[in-house]
Parts: sequence; C-alpha cells; structure tokens
Amino acid sequence: MAGKVFSWLDERLHLQRFSNKFLVKGFPTHPSYLLGEIALFSFVVLVLTGIYLGILYEPSSRLVNLFGKMVPAAFASVVRIDYTSFGLIIRRIHHWSAMVMIGSILIHMFRVYFTGAYRNPREVNWLIGVGLFAITLFAAFTGYLLPYSEFSVTATSIGYYMAKAVPWIGDWVARLIFAGEFPSDGTIPRFFFFHVLLIPVIISALIGLHMLVLVKQKHTEPWANQFRPEAEGGKRLIGIPLWPQQALLSLAFFFMFLSVITLVASFFPVNPVEYYGPPRPGTPIMRPDWYFLMVYGMLKIIPGTIHFKFLGAEITSETLGGVIFPSLTFVVFILLPFLDRSPHPVHYNVRPTERPFMTSIGVAAIVFVSLLILAGYIDVLGISVSTMWLILIVPTLAVWFGGWALLRSRQKNRETK
Repeated sequence: MAGKVFSWLDERLHLQRFSNKFLVKGFPTHPSYLLGEIALFSFVVLVLTGIYLGILYEPSSRLVNLFGKMVPAAFASVVRIDYTSFGLIIRRIHHWSAMVMIGSILIHMFRVYFTGAYRNPREVNWLIGVGLFAITLFAAFTGYLLPYSEFSVTATSIGYYMAKAVPWIGDWVARLIFAGEFPSDGTIPRFFFFHVLLIPVIISALIGLHMLVLVKQKHTEPWANQFRPEAEGGKRLIGIPLWPQQALLSLAFFFMFLSVITLVASFFPVNPVEYYGPPRPGTPIMRPDWYFLMVYGMLKIIPGTIHFKFLGAEITSETLGGVIFPSLTFVVFILLPFLDRSPHPVHYNVRPTERPFMTSIGVAAIVFVSLLILAGYIDVLGISVSTMWLILIVPTLAVWFGGWALLRSRQKNRETK
C-alpha cells in the first residue's frame, strides 16, 4: 500500500527526481555547524510551546479578580497558566528557548564572521541571517510585555522611549508599535498580534529562504577538507547526505536539545511573574535580559543631559544610545560582506589567523559588547560614567592593536618559512 501511494504521488509530484537531487546533499560533520540547527530547534520549541500558552492567554489589560485583588487580565491569565499541570514548565521552556535561539544565532554569526564564510557567493545568505537576527530580537521584545507584570511594563517602557526618540518619525513609530501612548488598552493586543502571528510568519519565511539558499550554494567547508584526497583538489564537497544520516543525526540532536532545555527550565526559574506582581506606579527601572543589556548599558553611560536639534530632529541620549548605536551596528553587519569582499567564490572556511585585521576587529568587538553589558550594572558596581568610558575604550583598543600585531607577525613568520 505504501508503495502504491508513493507511486501515485511520484507520478504527480516527481518525488523520485526530488529525492535524487535534494536528499543526497552533503552536510559537513564539524560540530560548529550545529549552531544553526540549535536556532532552528529553538524556534520549533517556541512555536509548540507558544501554541499551548496562546490558547490559555488573554491579551487584555481589563481588570479582573485574581485571589481577591483586581489585576490586569493578561497578568491574571499568566498566573493561572502557572497553576495548571504543565503551564509553569512550558512557560519556562518557552522563555529559555527564546534566549537560546538568540544566543545560537549570535554565536553562529560569530562563526561565519571569523571564518569569512559571508563572502562571495554567500552575501545574500548573510543578509538573510542578519534580518533573522533582527526580527528574533523584536520577537523577544514583544514577548516581554505579554505577562504584563511589573518587570514587563518597566522593561518595555525603555523600548517605548527609544521608539519615540527616533529622529523625525519617533511619534509615528511609537504609535505604530505600541498602539498609541504606553501603556494603553491597545498595546497588549498589538504586541500579541506581533508576537504570535506576524513575527513567526516572517521568521518562518526567512528560515525557509535561508535553508533554500544554503541547499543551493552548499555549506562552506572546514579549511582542512580541501587537502583530503576525496576532495579532489577542492572540487568535491565532503560530508554526509541529508537522508538518512543527517536527518537521523538532527533528530537525535533535537531530542537531546529538548531534554537539556527542559532540565534547565526545571531547575532555573526565569521571569517569575507572580513574584514581580502586576504593574504599579513608581516602579524602578529593571534590567532587561542579557541580549538587550548592550543597548541598556549604552543608555546608562550616555549623559541624560544631551539634547540638541539636528535638521529639525530632536537628538537626545535615547536617540544616541537606543536608536543610532544599534542602527549603526546593524549597518555594519549589512555592509560587512561588501567591505570585506572576495573577487572569487570562497567555498572553504578561512582560518582566523590568516585574517589578522578582521579577526582582531571581531575579538575587539566581543570585548566591547561584553563591557557594555557590564555597563548595564554601573549603578550596582558604583563606577562613574567617565571611568566606565575608559574601561570601554582602553581594553577594546588594546585588544584590537595587540591582536592584530600578534596575528600579523605570525602570518609573516609562516610566509617567510
């Protein structure tokens, strides 16, 4: 019966031709290539757990009775979810999966950067990856507000003032994203629409496009593979076929990932909504999760007294730290494959030591971002703003210059030998 069904479908969809061409595609076996799969698996878990949470969640700010107190319906529904049989663990898995997805995409981009895998002919896929990273961050931001706790509202308010600080169109951007002033009755439904419908569709489309281009162009291979006899002088791709080896490996890795994320969610609570409580007036600003701490740290060290006009636009500290700085970061990401371009197609990863200038810039950028995250705790650490700027600039420049000089000297020694 199965054979007859396959023959019937093959006559109409040409499945045999598809399997002969697609299912034999080779995949590298180096562990670093699993970073992209971790991001994909995280998204799958987010969708599955999000369906469960979305069924029980009420996207409304109307006041309802919860244990004898009047609280927003959104907050009350999340508390009730936590009291269901599997609600609390599923919500924790959802939150941890979001953090893992962002982290895996970021580390995956680091791998691509340090190995030069974004160059000709893979510029398009790099740009798709940058877009996927940006929309994933926006997905995390919209998910912040949905529990509508004290933490959610105070953390989201930072984004509201950043949106209003966009030059020339800030008020329009804030009204578009937040459905008017924040908080308002329309904010939660607007964020719910973004988080559960619009953004998942965009992410699914970008992942599909990313995989399509990847299958068409194939992976870049580890540097050493080009010297293996079976590579035929770099003319042949070395790896395992998609079916059945890679498919079974990915399936096993998915269940291992699911086990680890469940174990972490069981022992490490995240976003305890009932502990934070519903939003209250006069709540102090709370620090966001790690992936927004870089921008938060920049906002902390830019003096709040900055205020001037440029071509009719009001420029404030929120504009510099919350709009211009992250925008310039993504502009650099977008321009990278065109600034560090290759005239010929590159199908093998380049060793980081062979690119001293770009490698030293990448390491310095990681140091800079790490110190910016530290700047998010400047008030706790008791460090002055001027001292924090020195801590930011001096180590970053030292790492860049020292790393470039060291790698450059090693490269010259190898060329001499």
